[in-house]
Amino acid sequence: RRVQFQTYDVTALVQKGENVLCIEVGQGWRKRCREEDGPGGKDGQEPALAAALQLRYADGTEEIIVTHGSANGWNTVPYQWRCRQSKTRLSSIYNGEVVDTTFDPGPVEHETRNVEGLDGLLVPAQGERIAETQRLPVQKIITTPRGETVLDFGQVLTGYVEFFIDGPKGARAVLKHAEILDKQGNLYTENLRGARQEIIFICDGQPHTFKPKFTFMGFRYVRVVDWPGEVRPEDFTAIVVHSEMKRIGHFECSNPELNRLFENVVWGMRGNYLDVPTDCPQRDERLGWTGDAQVFVRTGSYIYDVEKFFSKWLGDLASEQHADGLVPHVIPTVHFCDEGGSTGWGDAAVICPWQIYLTYGSREILLQQWNSMRAWVDYMAARSEDGLWRGGNHFGDWLDLCGENTPNEVSQNAFFAHSTELLIKAGRVLGASVARYETLLQRTKEAFRKAFIKDGKMRCNSQTACVLALCFGLVQGDERASIALQLEELLRARGHLTTGFLGAGHLLHALSENGRTELAYDLLLRREYPSWLYPVTQGATTVWERWDGLRPDGSFQDVGMNSFNHYAYGAVADWLFGDAAGIKTDESAPGFTHIVFEPLTDPRLEHLQASIETRHGLVASAWRKSDDGFVHEFTVPQGCTATVRLGGKELLIGAGTKTITVAPAAD
Repeated sequence: RRVQFQTYDVTALVQKGENVLCIEVGQGWRKRCREEDGPGGKDGQEPALAAALQLRYADGTEEIIVTHGSANGWNTVPYQWRCRQSKTRLSSIYNGEVVDTTFDPGPVEHETRNVEGLDGLLVPAQGERIAETQRLPVQKIITTPRGETVLDFGQVLTGYVEFFIDGPKGARAVLKHAEILDKQGNLYTENLRGARQEIIFICDGQPHTFKPKFTFMGFRYVRVVDWPGEVRPEDFTAIVVHSEMKRIGHFECSNPELNRLFENVVWGMRGNYLDVPTDCPQRDERLGWTGDAQVFVRTGSYIYDVEKFFSKWLGDLASEQHADGLVPHVIPTVHFCDEGGSTGWGDAAVICPWQIYLTYGSREILLQQWNSMRAWVDYMAARSEDGLWRGGNHFGDWLDLCGENTPNEVSQNAFFAHSTELLIKAGRVLGASVARYETLLQRTKEAFRKAFIKDGKMRCNSQTACVLALCFGLVQGDERASIALQLEELLRARGHLTTGFLGAGHLLHALSENGRTELAYDLLLRREYPSWLYPVTQGATTVWERWDGLRPDGSFQDVGMNSFNHYAYGAVADWLFGDAAGIKTDESAPGFTHIVFEPLTDPRLEHLQASIETRHGLVASAWRKSDDGFVHEFTVPQGCTATVRLGGKELLIGAGTKTITVAPAAD
């Protein structure tokens, strides 16, 4: 429904004499076809180009050369565009590239033909540009038990490999990419499904420094299948690629494994914030799953400045949203996943813009998305009866453990109420009328309690059911204490968490906000499977899709869905910022104009600190153990204020850095 275009200043490329404008076109995002769809994709359409070269001459005259049609009144020049094949013989987001430097297309050029239907669709690029942000050398070269040569870059990343090659004409270089080795030490590629993640380069007898133009890979390891001559580490460099966002959030503590977990969260975000918030960067998927995006949006907004990134993606969401308010599962939607309307997934339409507003304090995102936010809540309301939303196409608490299977009716009505409440808050910010949504929220909450809470406890005895009821304000009176106890008992009975995508990001908040900080830290610092630190003990450098992606016995989970770079469970990092360090937003003063500091300490950590570079300056919180208890340090930007809550007391502070010591609590 909209096609974004980019603008570049190409003045520096102009030379004296004749100039030729040459643009190479690959399959790109639109044509990210799966292998079974064939080279043209399921829709069979060819790649196309819309371009215009704008010229400003020294005498002040201007003209523009366009690929076709007119240019909105500009003095267009009737040049004939031609097309020919290139040395890039194949390009695919999933499968990689084949480049044949010996290929000669000859003198034959073909006339182009116009593509109709672009009128009204072209809009200036709204999001961040995609950039090469880091270069990583080979850490070691491995000879696997199968006798294969594998490059280890030491970090799971998203991007591609640049290599120097000097081989005889016709010699081939073939590189295959993957994230992990199996327990025998061989390259593991089964979880890629149909994605080949392969680079094939055919030499012409001249030296080349090559990197792909039209693809990216999710990988740590690269198997060198074919190579002319000796495989030398200095000839290969991994290039990290993602949307060019400013890093604003940092975390560090005395526990090295917790620090590694946080770095894994950062790397997972970098690997999946690539123009759209993808679920994973390696298998034949790489889609903008709405559920993953909403689960992680608070964490992501603290680590990088993602206001522009989400403004673009939420604009995509609004343009793809159906007339009845249904939100597709993935944005932009694709032919093999064109359904929608799932709770926790469609709620990205409301949760994401509200969080961007809270973190950055800009009303523009709410103005931009207001109709979309309202349409999603209206979609749920239109399908509700007696205050409850029934039926629908839901993923539920995706990838939960131990078969707890929180009923969809519980999660969908919890999110129904939550999104309705956030819509009301957004409406009040914008000065919109929200009276009917206030009535809807009251009816939904009452129906939720009547249907799912009995004798002060959740009828569904699952961790996620308790978590959502507590975190979304669906309890009243003594219900809060009894459901918090129910959650604690469930955790202690299992000995570990069982939550999936919808529950995990809220689990520690549900505990710490209900007087169970020690239990929250127990779960956070747990090293055994299943836990957040278990992958760290297994050498993970990103967050996994599944708690049991790699089991303790070295076996893998289902090959059909087992990514080792999937950021959803990395949402735990917002607890590190908001509870462990205690940096909280104030909804009445968004963008950290007023900060609430309420850190939660634990004697198992010697020190902990976190910071966020806000629109107003640095906000930071740090604490360390001392003989006198815990020493806290808070930093407030100029022009801002903060409320500090420590030891049952509340203190208002102004700009600058303040140090406060809290004596240890009596036994």
